[in-house]
Amino acid sequence: MTARNWIRRIFFILYDPDPSQMGFLVRSQTQTASNVDVTVAVPDSKESERLFGVSLARRGLQPIHLKVVNRSNVSLRLHFRSLDPHYFPPLEAAARCHFSILKRLYAFGVFGWFLLTLFSFLFLAPLKLLSVHWANKKMDALFQSLAFHRRPIAAGDIAEGFVFAAFDAGTKMVRVRLMATEIRSSTDQYSNVTTSPEKSEGAERSLTELVPDSFVDLTFAVTVPGINADYLHRKLDTLIPKEALKECDVRELVNQLSQVATVTSNHSNRGAGDPVNLVVIGGFETLLNAFTGRWDETEVISLATCWKTARAFMLGSEYRYSPVSSLYLFGRSQDIALQQIRESISERLHLRLWLTHLTNKDQPVWIGQVSRDIGVRFTTSAWNLTTHRIDPDVDESRDYVLEDLLDAERVGAAGYVDTLTASTPSSPRRNLTGDPYYTDGKRVVILLSPNRTVPRFLAWS
Repeated sequence: MTARNWIRRIFFILYDPDPSQMGFLVRSQTQTASNVDVTVAVPDSKESERLFGVSLARRGLQPIHLKVVNRSNVSLRLHFRSLDPHYFPPLEAAARCHFSILKRLYAFGVFGWFLLTLFSFLFLAPLKLLSVHWANKKMDALFQSLAFHRRPIAAGDIAEGFVFAAFDAGTKMVRVRLMATEIRSSTDQYSNVTTSPEKSEGAERSLTELVPDSFVDLTFAVTVPGINADYLHRKLDTLIPKEALKECDVRELVNQLSQVATVTSNHSNRGAGDPVNLVVIGGFETLLNAFTGRWDETEVISLATCWKTARAFMLGSEYRYSPVSSLYLFGRSQDIALQQIRESISERLHLRLWLTHLTNKDQPVWIGQVSRDIGVRFTTSAWNLTTHRIDPDVDESRDYVLEDLLDAERVGAAGYVDTLTASTPSSPRRNLTGDPYYTDGKRVVILLSPNRTVPRFLAWS
């Protein structure tokens, strides 16, 4: 910062956004459906800060850039809640980022308060108050001008702007639903959906061919730079040699799964860990799309992520991308780890997946382990003398994954296979850190769908 800007910062609020900073658009993705082109791009936290002049990520905000080219012959309207049920209108997003004179003076520390005392409220405070007011008005205008507004997109028109959503690092799932604002009659004419009550009964019956509510329904998986996800360090496309792949029909797949280890292990393969109670069938992108938005990716273990984890533990706060400990199957640690957290880092669902050599209709088969952390306890089995305490009813976590994917409408088919050793609450088994668990001995097998669907086969346990 130059001396001039430093002096200006003392007396004024500096708000210098740069709306021309649109370099993130090189990462944009475009999909087409029903003569509508939809383009989505998401800036990372640094890019959005340069563009809007304030740190949106620090306020839990994430701007999503949308461009809709309507080449259809009906007007369309964006369904904002499908994109994010907790989206922020532009002025609310701006209000979250507004400058506060007390915060600004506090940031100067003792020197700021000395200036405040020296000049009293005759000079410094009025300048600060006025510049805060001007900066916040400028911010409101910028957010409004760059926003994607809630208005119909006429046939042949283009709409473009930002929707302000809740912040997600890693892979951002963006669902874009565009609904027709008109209905189509049997004579292929269009009229406004708000029909007059004076319409005759015969005329109402003629409006038989309706444009679906979800005229356009597209889902984007957008990679947003910002976290060092663990799967980025695993070459999944070359992990299993092509000559080792084994194509299986359903009967053969069940037989092969019965030969896979029933529990995870440690690095030396000397201990019995958590049960391997989950099988997922689908390509990597399909898998990531199905889980992301409901589950968070996990970062690799490093000094920085260990510090974030320790800080979250000490403060009882959340760290959505906290690393998970390594469990081993096929002689290697998990290929992908995902998690869902509650308010505290001590309470979360852990999901670990390993790629197998099996395929079903050319789709890779993943086998995994899921458990729910419900607290922290002392242990001599870990270097830091503490470990997460898991819910001993591991079947509940397994079934939760199925229900969660059903809610996401990503299950093509699902069923259960008896491949584990059953245990009971009165005679539980124990994992590597000594936590007891019990299970009915079943693995859930889930065939993922690349698009939203209703399962064609669902065999409940």
